[in-house]
Amino acid sequence: MDPQHADRFESLDDTLAARWANFPGGGGRVYFPHHVGLVLEEVRHDYARMRLPYRAALDQPAGVVHGGAIATLVDTVVVPAVGQAYAVGWGYFTVQLDVRFIGTVVQEDVVAEGWVDHRGRTLVFCRAEVRTASGTLAADATLTYAIRPPR
Repeated sequence: MDPQHADRFESLDDTLAARWANFPGGGGRVYFPHHVGLVLEEVRHDYARMRLPYRAALDQPAGVVHGGAIATLVDTVVVPAVGQAYAVGWGYFTVQLDVRFIGTVVQEDVVAEGWVDHRGRTLVFCRAEVRTASGTLAADATLTYAIRPPR
């Protein structure tokens, strides 16, 4: 799948790109998105792209990728898009996630692009699109993240 939105966003400098290179892992811990199998492919200013490699364990009984796995991809892809603008130690938390499932995913990788639409003082408004590896739109979403400074 060719990125649909990446060219609208500026590239990160090497230092900032290196900070996100191991996402969604890091710090010696294994986080939930890692268990699902999410892989970060690209981060830019206010933009990120991630892949969910297909495996049969992600299917639901009807033989399509479970909506919860796709929702996890959506919720996770915007984290680097939001977070690259803040120093280490800032917190960002989902306060709203609205996913619209448009098509099914059958035995295929899923790729999500997430980007920031607007940054406020304490809230960041995002959007995401999910496509199959062959390019078919499978879902889109709107998200709102709360931003908290370090304690």
